[in-house]
Amino acid sequence: MVTEAETSAIGNALVVLGAAGVVIPAFARFRISPVIGFILVGLLVGPSGLGSFTADYPWLRHVTISSPDDIALFGELGIILLLFSIGLELSFRRLWQLRKLVFGIGAAELLLGGAILGTALMLVSDQSTASAYGLGIALALSSTALVLPIAGTQSAVGRASFSMLLFEDLALVPIIFILAALSPAASGDSAELLLTTLWQGALVVAALAIGGWFLLPRIFAQAARAKDPELFLAASLLVVIVAALATAAVGLSPIVGALLAGLMIAETEYHTEVEAITAPFKGLALGVFLISVGMGLNLRTIAGLWPQLIAAVVGVVLIKAVVTAALLRFSGAARRGTAAEVGLLMASPSETTLIVLATALQAQIISRTTAEFWQLVTAIGLTITPLLARVGHDIARRIEIRVAEAEADDDGPPPRRTVVVGFGRVGRIVAGLLKEHERPYIAVDADIDAVAAARRDGFAVRFADVGRPGSLDRLGIDTAEAVVLTMDDPVQQLRMTRRLRRKYPDLPIISRARGADHAAALYQAGATDAVPETLESSLQLAEAVLIDLGVAMGPVIASIHDVRAKMRHDIMTKGHLDREPRIQRLRPLPGEDG
Repeated sequence: MVTEAETSAIGNALVVLGAAGVVIPAFARFRISPVIGFILVGLLVGPSGLGSFTADYPWLRHVTISSPDDIALFGELGIILLLFSIGLELSFRRLWQLRKLVFGIGAAELLLGGAILGTALMLVSDQSTASAYGLGIALALSSTALVLPIAGTQSAVGRASFSMLLFEDLALVPIIFILAALSPAASGDSAELLLTTLWQGALVVAALAIGGWFLLPRIFAQAARAKDPELFLAASLLVVIVAALATAAVGLSPIVGALLAGLMIAETEYHTEVEAITAPFKGLALGVFLISVGMGLNLRTIAGLWPQLIAAVVGVVLIKAVVTAALLRFSGAARRGTAAEVGLLMASPSETTLIVLATALQAQIISRTTAEFWQLVTAIGLTITPLLARVGHDIARRIEIRVAEAEADDDGPPPRRTVVVGFGRVGRIVAGLLKEHERPYIAVDADIDAVAAARRDGFAVRFADVGRPGSLDRLGIDTAEAVVLTMDDPVQQLRMTRRLRRKYPDLPIISRARGADHAAALYQAGATDAVPETLESSLQLAEAVLIDLGVAMGPVIASIHDVRAKMRHDIMTKGHLDREPRIQRLRPLPGEDG
């Protein structure tokens, strides 16, 4: 017989799963972040939305959730799975490389931001010193659950954000213990308890790392031999659960255990398989967490306190954005645009802010009214995080463009260098190799977002619309070593090649070509070299297929040589060339020198 509690739990699960099934495709259709959709759904079906009418309309119990506590556990699970997936994308070596950002900028951002927010609260309210600075530290925390899915961990913005968020996650346990120690009813054992937790936590982390180093490769090797994806999933979940329970057992946050579990699996050769299998669970669990955030929004309270709430949200966002951006910029850890984007991205309070507020309330440092007010501020801040991310991205883009234009004006006479026109996937590879071999270059692109992203990654790229007459002259084409045309527009490539060849007869012009016909046309227009991209990719693919099918290496290389020779002949014929085009071989033929 199914009990009422079981029926309620099943109904809540169906509501959440149904919401996820509607929100993700619907908001993707209109290119809106599903983050906002999940929060709005939580608001709609939560206790302050349709859930408040269940007494009058009992049938609403089947499509609403009356208590946020019913899915609080699922929200915590979502954060744990998110941190696990982040750990999969990292490695211990990369964490060591980020140590200065984590323990330098991360610590400074949390402590300085908390101090400024606490001081501001003391000035504008009647909070005591302990409650003001406790609230300041709580509000200085930023959302791991929202920031990292938006920024990732690979870009310049993602690296800076992750470093500071990692320190905040590590600092959560000491923050909770310090707040408990500040409680009027606290005993003198709090400091001793904190030290005990820290040394026990260090032992548990070390034991998990050593155990994972020896056991995980063997466990996943057995799963791989069985060729059963379900075993990979079961093993992964087991590792996450064991690590989270182990860290929670000694008083540390289970988030630390989840991150450590991801890091341990990332050190094995099976991490890509585990990442692919667990990806759907991460998205669903994050959605459940965001729905719980939406349920925390009480529309009646917001309507009654909206001036104070708006002032509080704006104040917190401004202080955190300025502190974070200033630290990144003045420490030299990020460019201007990157610092501005990270500052706004991390300006909202965090899901861990709610944990710290609950601890401060339990310790009697803040009143229930104060806790509820700042819980609303936190929920609103989480809701506007995607909007802040969009605004920060636009501001960063404008800053980078202005900086690029200012540098162009201050450069003086352009030096002798290679000019790369177009900065997509091909242009980025060309520029990367020029940079690696210390050959001076400048790249241009008409896509502002591509320019801003490339500059954040350290490439010398400027915004320019090469379709406008005279746009390339400012780059010093007359003194350029070569011009490389990588844009994916065959008509523009031909037009630019003709224009450059007429004006600069001796300039080396190397162009990307789609195929033999396009390459021949480029040679006729005056290109020094035209490289058919379809030829090389097709030959490499054919080589891999033939070798995997068991064909001997010698005949394969000879066939590729014949195809390339035929392509050279076709280009010579179609382009009326008096020399062979330089289409390089993949490797020398047997018996030839390299």
